[in-house]
Amino acid sequence: MSDEPGRAQRPARLLTQNSQLKEIGVWNWTIPAWAGRFDDGTTYNTCPSAGICSKVCYARSGAYLWPQVRGKHQANLRFVLDDPDGFEEAMIAELGARRFHGKWIRVHDAGDFFSDDYTLRWMRIMRARPDSHFYAYTKELDRFRRLVSPDPPPNFLWTFSLGGTQDADLDPETDRMADVFPSEEAIAAAGWHSQLGDDRLAVLGEAPVGMSANRIPKFLNLLDGRRFSEWQAQENERRAAKKKRKTGSE
Repeated sequence: MSDEPGRAQRPARLLTQNSQLKEIGVWNWTIPAWAGRFDDGTTYNTCPSAGICSKVCYARSGAYLWPQVRGKHQANLRFVLDDPDGFEEAMIAELGARRFHGKWIRVHDAGDFFSDDYTLRWMRIMRARPDSHFYAYTKELDRFRRLVSPDPPPNFLWTFSLGGTQDADLDPETDRMADVFPSEEAIAAAGWHSQLGDDRLAVLGEAPVGMSANRIPKFLNLLDGRRFSEWQAQENERRAAKKKRKTGSE
Protein backbone atom coordinates (compact mmCIF):
# COMPACT_ATOMS: atom_id res chain seq x y z
CA MET A 1 0.00 0.00 0.00
CA SER A 2 1.17 3.50 -0.73
CA ASP A 3 2.69 5.49 2.13
CA GLU A 4 1.80 8.86 0.58
CA PRO A 5 0.52 11.44 3.09
CA GLY A 6 -3.25 11.34 3.54
CA ARG A 7 -3.63 7.80 2.36
CA ALA A 8 -5.50 5.52 4.73
CA GLN A 9 -4.01 2.36 6.13
CA ARG A 10 -5.86 -0.94 6.03
CA PRO A 11 -8.93 -0.73 8.30
CA ALA A 12 -8.76 -3.02 11.32
CA ARG A 13 -12.24 -4.38 10.57
CA LEU A 14 -14.04 -4.33 7.24
CA LEU A 15 -17.50 -5.68 8.03
CA THR A 16 -19.75 -3.98 10.58
CA GLN A 17 -23.41 -3.92 11.61
CA ASN A 18 -25.61 -0.85 11.73
CA SER A 19 -28.49 -0.88 14.20
CA GLN A 20 -31.16 -1.98 11.73
CA LEU A 21 -29.15 -4.77 10.15
CA LYS A 22 -27.90 -5.98 13.51
CA GLU A 23 -31.49 -6.70 14.52
CA ILE A 24 -31.79 -9.28 11.74
CA GLY A 25 -28.25 -10.65 12.02
CA VAL A 26 -26.95 -9.09 8.80
CA TRP A 27 -23.41 -7.73 8.42
CA ASN A 28 -22.58 -4.94 6.01
CA TRP A 29 -19.77 -3.39 4.03
CA THR A 30 -19.94 0.37 3.59
CA ILE A 31 -18.19 3.03 1.57
CA PRO A 32 -19.22 6.70 1.28
CA ALA A 33 -22.35 7.46 -0.68
CA TRP A 34 -22.18 9.20 -4.05
CA ALA A 35 -19.64 11.97 -4.70
CA GLY A 36 -17.19 13.30 -2.16
CA ARG A 37 -13.69 14.44 -1.43
CA PHE A 38 -10.96 12.98 0.73
CA ASP A 39 -9.11 15.27 3.15
CA ASP A 40 -6.21 15.51 0.70
CA GLY A 41 -8.52 16.93 -1.98
CA THR A 42 -8.90 13.77 -4.06
CA THR A 43 -12.45 13.36 -5.34
CA TYR A 44 -14.49 10.21 -5.79
CA ASN A 45 -17.90 9.04 -7.00
CA THR A 46 -19.09 5.73 -5.63
CA CYS A 47 -22.56 5.93 -7.25
CA PRO A 48 -21.95 6.79 -10.91
CA SER A 49 -25.50 5.88 -11.96
CA ALA A 50 -27.25 7.81 -9.18
CA GLY A 51 -30.09 10.03 -10.30
CA ILE A 52 -32.60 11.87 -8.14
CA CYS A 53 -31.72 9.50 -5.28
CA SER A 54 -28.61 11.60 -4.64
CA LYS A 55 -30.84 14.48 -3.53
CA VAL A 56 -32.52 12.48 -0.75
CA CYS A 57 -29.94 9.82 0.09
CA TYR A 58 -30.23 8.62 3.69
CA ALA A 59 -26.49 7.88 3.65
CA ARG A 60 -25.71 11.56 3.15
CA SER A 61 -27.43 12.71 6.31
CA GLY A 62 -27.64 12.10 10.04
CA ALA A 63 -25.15 9.71 11.61
CA TYR A 64 -23.44 9.11 8.27
CA LEU A 65 -22.02 12.63 8.51
CA TRP A 66 -20.53 12.19 11.97
CA PRO A 67 -16.74 12.56 11.68
CA GLN A 68 -16.02 9.10 13.08
CA VAL A 69 -18.54 7.39 10.79
CA ARG A 70 -17.52 9.40 7.73
CA GLY A 71 -13.87 8.67 8.47
CA LYS A 72 -14.52 4.92 8.69
CA HIS A 73 -16.37 4.85 5.38
CA GLN A 74 -13.71 6.91 3.63
CA ALA A 75 -10.98 4.66 5.05
CA ASN A 76 -12.78 1.67 3.54
CA LEU A 77 -12.94 3.34 0.14
CA ARG A 78 -9.34 4.51 0.33
CA PHE A 79 -8.26 0.93 1.04
CA VAL A 80 -10.12 -0.26 -2.07
CA LEU A 81 -8.63 2.46 -4.27
CA ASP A 82 -5.07 2.39 -2.92
CA ASP A 83 -4.66 -1.36 -2.57
CA PRO A 84 -7.36 -3.27 -4.46
CA ASP A 85 -5.50 -6.59 -4.23
CA GLY A 86 -5.01 -6.08 -0.51
CA PHE A 87 -8.71 -5.26 -0.10
CA GLU A 88 -9.77 -8.44 -1.90
CA GLU A 89 -7.41 -10.60 0.14
CA ALA A 90 -8.41 -8.94 3.42
CA MET A 91 -12.14 -9.31 2.77
CA ILE A 92 -11.77 -12.99 1.89
CA ALA A 93 -9.70 -13.53 5.04
CA GLU A 94 -12.15 -11.71 7.30
CA LEU A 95 -15.12 -13.62 5.90
CA GLY A 96 -13.36 -16.82 6.85
CA ALA A 97 -14.21 -16.18 10.53
CA ARG A 98 -16.79 -18.57 11.95
CA ARG A 99 -19.18 -15.74 12.87
CA PHE A 100 -19.84 -15.12 9.17
CA HIS A 101 -20.63 -18.73 8.24
CA GLY A 102 -24.25 -18.99 7.16
CA LYS A 103 -24.73 -15.25 7.62
CA TRP A 104 -25.98 -12.63 5.20
CA ILE A 105 -23.70 -9.80 4.10
CA ARG A 106 -25.17 -6.65 2.59
CA VAL A 107 -22.66 -5.25 0.15
CA HIS A 108 -23.00 -1.46 0.47
CA ASP A 109 -25.06 0.07 3.19
CA ALA A 110 -23.97 3.11 1.17
CA GLY A 111 -22.23 3.40 -2.19
CA ASP A 112 -22.46 1.09 -5.19
CA PHE A 113 -20.40 -1.08 -7.54
CA PHE A 114 -18.59 1.94 -8.96
CA SER A 115 -16.21 0.25 -11.44
CA ASP A 116 -15.78 -2.94 -13.42
CA ASP A 117 -12.68 -3.93 -11.47
CA TYR A 118 -14.32 -3.38 -8.09
CA THR A 119 -17.40 -5.36 -9.17
CA LEU A 120 -15.34 -8.31 -10.38
CA ARG A 121 -13.38 -8.34 -7.13
CA TRP A 122 -16.61 -8.69 -5.20
CA MET A 123 -17.69 -11.56 -7.44
CA ARG A 124 -14.42 -13.35 -6.65
CA ILE A 125 -14.81 -12.63 -2.94
CA MET A 126 -18.29 -14.18 -2.96
CA ARG A 127 -17.13 -17.27 -4.79
CA ALA A 128 -14.25 -17.66 -2.36
CA ARG A 129 -16.68 -17.70 0.60
CA PRO A 130 -19.60 -19.95 -0.41
CA ASP A 131 -20.62 -20.41 3.25
CA SER A 132 -21.83 -16.80 3.42
CA HIS A 133 -24.78 -15.23 1.61
CA PHE A 134 -24.48 -11.84 -0.08
CA TYR A 135 -27.04 -9.34 -1.34
CA ALA A 136 -27.08 -5.79 -2.66
CA TYR A 137 -29.15 -2.97 -4.05
CA THR A 138 -27.61 -1.46 -7.16
CA LYS A 139 -28.29 1.08 -9.88
CA GLU A 140 -25.47 -0.26 -12.06
CA LEU A 141 -27.75 -2.00 -14.57
CA ASP A 142 -25.35 -1.98 -17.52
CA ARG A 143 -22.41 -3.16 -15.41
CA PHE A 144 -24.41 -6.02 -13.92
CA ARG A 145 -25.75 -7.15 -17.26
CA ARG A 146 -22.23 -7.30 -18.63
CA LEU A 147 -20.33 -8.68 -15.66
CA VAL A 148 -22.70 -10.34 -13.20
CA SER A 149 -25.93 -11.61 -14.73
CA PRO A 150 -24.31 -14.00 -17.26
CA ASP A 151 -22.68 -16.05 -14.46
CA PRO A 152 -23.52 -14.80 -10.96
CA PRO A 153 -22.04 -16.33 -7.81
CA PRO A 154 -24.64 -18.80 -6.49
CA ASN A 155 -24.59 -17.13 -3.07
CA PHE A 156 -25.36 -13.61 -4.37
CA LEU A 157 -28.76 -11.96 -4.88
CA TRP A 158 -29.47 -8.37 -5.90
CA THR A 159 -32.23 -5.96 -6.76
CA PHE A 160 -32.06 -2.95 -9.03
CA SER A 161 -33.08 0.16 -7.11
CA LEU A 162 -35.02 2.79 -9.01
CA GLY A 163 -34.20 6.47 -9.00
CA GLY A 164 -31.06 6.23 -11.13
CA THR A 165 -29.94 7.28 -14.58
CA GLN A 166 -30.52 3.81 -16.05
CA ASP A 167 -34.14 3.40 -14.90
CA ALA A 168 -35.49 3.54 -18.44
CA ASP A 169 -33.49 0.45 -19.43
CA LEU A 170 -34.94 -1.79 -16.71
CA ASP A 171 -37.31 -4.55 -17.78
CA PRO A 172 -40.09 -5.18 -15.24
CA GLU A 173 -40.58 -8.65 -16.71
CA THR A 174 -37.03 -9.83 -16.05
CA ASP A 175 -35.35 -7.41 -13.65
CA ARG A 176 -36.02 -7.52 -9.93
CA MET A 177 -36.67 -3.95 -8.85
CA ALA A 178 -37.08 -1.91 -5.68
CA ASP A 179 -38.65 1.54 -5.50
CA VAL A 180 -38.86 4.08 -2.69
CA PHE A 181 -42.39 5.25 -1.85
CA PRO A 182 -43.53 8.16 0.32
CA SER A 183 -45.18 5.74 2.79
CA GLU A 184 -46.07 2.14 3.56
CA GLU A 185 -49.64 2.93 2.57
CA ALA A 186 -48.45 4.03 -0.87
CA ILE A 187 -46.57 0.75 -1.29
CA ALA A 188 -49.70 -1.27 -0.55
CA ALA A 189 -51.87 0.92 -2.80
CA ALA A 190 -49.51 0.30 -5.71
CA GLY A 191 -49.63 -3.47 -5.17
CA TRP A 192 -45.94 -3.68 -4.37
CA HIS A 193 -44.43 -5.70 -1.52
CA SER A 194 -42.83 -3.99 1.46
CA GLN A 195 -39.49 -5.05 2.91
CA LEU A 196 -40.34 -3.42 6.23
CA GLY A 197 -39.03 -5.49 9.11
CA ASP A 198 -36.36 -7.41 7.20
CA ASP A 199 -34.11 -5.78 4.61
CA ARG A 200 -33.45 -9.18 3.01
CA LEU A 201 -36.99 -9.21 1.67
CA ALA A 202 -35.64 -6.94 -1.05
CA VAL A 203 -34.07 -10.04 -2.58
CA LEU A 204 -35.93 -12.91 -0.89
CA GLY A 205 -39.53 -11.68 -0.72
CA GLU A 206 -42.19 -11.18 -3.35
CA ALA A 207 -41.41 -8.66 -6.06
CA PRO A 208 -41.56 -5.84 -6.97
CA VAL A 209 -40.32 -4.42 -3.70
CA GLY A 210 -41.26 -1.14 -2.06
CA MET A 211 -39.47 0.79 0.67
CA SER A 212 -40.89 3.74 2.56
CA ALA A 213 -38.90 6.95 2.33
CA ASN A 214 -36.70 8.22 5.13
CA ARG A 215 -38.78 10.43 7.41
CA ILE A 216 -36.39 13.37 7.28
CA PRO A 217 -38.72 16.37 6.70
CA LYS A 218 -36.58 18.12 4.07
CA PHE A 219 -36.31 14.87 2.10
CA LEU A 220 -40.05 14.28 2.25
CA ASN A 221 -40.63 17.81 0.98
CA LEU A 222 -38.39 17.14 -2.00
CA LEU A 223 -40.07 13.80 -2.66
CA ASP A 224 -43.43 15.61 -2.71
CA GLY A 225 -45.56 12.45 -2.59
CA ARG A 226 -43.76 10.78 -5.50
CA ARG A 227 -42.03 7.45 -5.85
CA PHE A 228 -38.37 7.59 -6.77
CA SER A 229 -39.19 6.14 -10.20
CA GLU A 230 -41.83 8.82 -10.82
CA TRP A 231 -39.49 11.60 -9.78
CA GLN A 232 -36.71 10.20 -11.96
CA ALA A 233 -39.05 9.97 -14.97
CA GLN A 234 -40.04 13.59 -14.47
CA GLU A 235 -36.40 14.59 -14.25
CA ASN A 236 -35.64 12.67 -17.45
CA GLU A 237 -38.47 14.46 -19.24
CA ARG A 238 -37.27 17.83 -17.97
CA ARG A 239 -33.74 17.18 -19.17
CA ALA A 240 -34.96 15.91 -22.56
CA ALA A 241 -37.12 19.01 -23.04
CA LYS A 242 -34.23 21.29 -22.05
CA LYS A 243 -31.93 19.53 -24.51
CA LYS A 244 -34.55 19.80 -27.26
CA ARG A 245 -34.97 23.52 -26.65
CA LYS A 246 -31.22 24.02 -26.69
CA THR A 247 -30.81 22.03 -29.90
CA GLY A 248 -33.64 23.90 -31.55
CA SER A 249 -32.10 27.25 -30.73
CA GLU A 250 -28.73 26.39 -32.24
